[in-house]
Amino acid sequence: MKVIRRYIFMKWKQYFKSILLGSAAIAAICLNNAKAQQIQHGIAEQVIRFHVIANSNSNEDQSLKIELKDYIAGYMKELLKDSSSIEQTRELIKENMSQIQKKAEGFIEKKGYTYKIQTKLGGCHFPEKVYGDCSFPAGDYEALEIIIGNGVGRNWWCVVYPSLCFVDGTYAVVSEETKEELKHVLTEEEYAVITNQTDKEIKIKYTFKTLTFFKEIMEERKEKTKEKS
Repeated sequence: MKVIRRYIFMKWKQYFKSILLGSAAIAAICLNNAKAQQIQHGIAEQVIRFHVIANSNSNEDQSLKIELKDYIAGYMKELLKDSSSIEQTRELIKENMSQIQKKAEGFIEKKGYTYKIQTKLGGCHFPEKVYGDCSFPAGDYEALEIIIGNGVGRNWWCVVYPSLCFVDGTYAVVSEETKEELKHVLTEEEYAVITNQTDKEIKIKYTFKTLTFFKEIMEERKEKTKEKS
């Protein structure tokens, strides 16, 4: 009878241990997700993106997208050259939306196309995107969007505040000066995420968690072996 009771006790002990481990893992995942969202929201509050979406993925439409992007980016560079804050950048864009629309329409018409052009400034969801050696986490961002025609083709994007777009549009190189601008408007943690300085730390944490998990499994197996012997 004692043996049976001990067996039942050990089984329940293993069962509750599994529940605790599972709960701890779920809690860790939830905390990590919450932290990641907090960081993304912090970054999003300090940047305005620029988004040009092609009519389709045909070579012709993709080339047109790049040409329009270059044309509008040149105009935006001049428009925003004296802007020193996200609020000022936002207001300048809002005040000149009709002009941006006209310039985009005029450019498309001059190229011999009849595509409808949509321009808007507002919230837009982006997957994780890399620009030069900077990586922007997935999430909702404020963006100036220009949609060409059906808008189902691959898009081009950059950041107009701080001005990542206007440093080297061809090779998407982020200069040290621009990184300093990012460092100025972001927290230390947000800046580390964008510039991928947290990769090593994250890998170490996950390696430690993995080793701990397997250590617990090995200890559990040892207990089972002792019970059988």
